[in-house]
Amino acid sequence: MRQSSTVRSIPRSLTAPLVARRKEGPPSPAFPGARVFVVDDDASVRKSLDRLLSSVGYRVQTFESAREFLARPAAPADGGGPQCLILDIRMPGVSGLDLQMSLRSSGVNIPIIFSTGFGDVASSVRAMKIGAIDFLTKPIDEEELLAAVERGLTLDAEMARVDALMGVLKTRQDRLTPRENQVFSLVVTGMLNKQIAGRLGTCERTIKVHRARIMKKMEAGSVADLVRMADRLGVPPTAARSSEARGMALT
Repeated sequence: MRQSSTVRSIPRSLTAPLVARRKEGPPSPAFPGARVFVVDDDASVRKSLDRLLSSVGYRVQTFESAREFLARPAAPADGGGPQCLILDIRMPGVSGLDLQMSLRSSGVNIPIIFSTGFGDVASSVRAMKIGAIDFLTKPIDEEELLAAVERGLTLDAEMARVDALMGVLKTRQDRLTPRENQVFSLVVTGMLNKQIAGRLGTCERTIKVHRARIMKKMEAGSVADLVRMADRLGVPPTAARSSEARGMALT
């Protein structure tokens, strides 16, 4: 939200340290070319943040309002690398907190760094509880901002890595038959083939075949690998028992 004293002080806070630092060269970002969005209704703040973030190698897009940010063109299919959002908490119309909630409810998990010209403790606590990376008070300290951006981009990169891994694991699990999923859920509990056969009412040799197929389809090198995959996928060890109770007799 606009505040005359804040507007005047932010450009000095952001640019003065940067000029001094450039004598030794600009800092190298951990994710060169990463995208940083800035949403703030104050034009001078947008300009200052754009100048600072661009100078260290980030791609910056600025927006005057939450609605303008939501109306931006869709990102390319590859996502363009990690990204984060610097968001003013108080703006006319849709506030920063409202935007945070809207993004969260729509499944968009972009890391958010809040900025404010007001020492609003209640809002900062609420924002952090919902998942904000940081809450910075204007005039924004340059080093604190860059550190927060790096944390946000690191988190976004990690979330993308986990999402990609989950996609691979789910694709592999989709290859399993219903019976193989039953056996899978019991193998990862540490049960032996003979025990699984007794639980499912079949012979040990059949379970051995199922286990081999599971290992191949899941591309697991060991039972320990299967256990880690099951943990990520949330495979319940009681799945086979529930199926058994329903009288399933798949082969």
